[in-house]
Amino acid sequence: MERHPTKLEIIAHSDQEMNDEVGRFTLPVNPEQYAQKFTVKYDAKVPPGGSGVEERFLSSGPEELRLDFVFDSTGTIYGYVHEGKSVPLQIQEFKQVVYDLAGDIHQPRFLKLMGMNINFPCILTDLQITYTLFKPDGTPIRAKLSATFLNFKETRRRVAEENKNSPDLTHVRKVNDGDKLPLMAFRIYKDTRYYLEVAKVNGLTNFRQLRTGQDVIFPPIEKNTGT
Repeated sequence: MERHPTKLEIIAHSDQEMNDEVGRFTLPVNPEQYAQKFTVKYDAKVPPGGSGVEERFLSSGPEELRLDFVFDSTGTIYGYVHEGKSVPLQIQEFKQVVYDLAGDIHQPRFLKLMGMNINFPCILTDLQITYTLFKPDGTPIRAKLSATFLNFKETRRRVAEENKNSPDLTHVRKVNDGDKLPLMAFRIYKDTRYYLEVAKVNGLTNFRQLRTGQDVIFPPIEKNTGT
């Protein structure tokens, strides 16, 4: 039986199969709670001549996991892992593992959360940092972080099991507030690496600044099944 570490750890990988470890970060204190989110998508249509709404099941979305935790340098938290490090340094080291782009794959790394009875392969989709306590000179000494992770392996496995061929079709998706092109590409192709090809097809020169309400075309892409 696989043993989980006492503190929640985030392990970074550069490959989708998560065979190589390229970084690791241990949360200084475990979150008091974490939230799971599951979504089910339906296509709601009014049938011809009818007054009711006909809902057709489309898909089950991948699980999301949200963690809320703190970084601190006051020396008042018992068992704090990163004792002696400033809050800005702790955040920098955390972001290097979970957020900063990996030069070899041109995107944030693939992650696995381990600990607290959690074994969760994922990618980071949202990170919010709120500084709550400061020294007289303005240096932050406590921060609250909220990070949302999207399940990765389970999504790929589910698509394979359902034998869906949706990546072989052309899709048009409307940009919602906060959408990023790599994440939108992941929803269609189950792989973030195709976002550059999507940007090219749509004539996007700055794919980081999508407009809310904008339509984005996702073309059929022949995927390399050897990876």
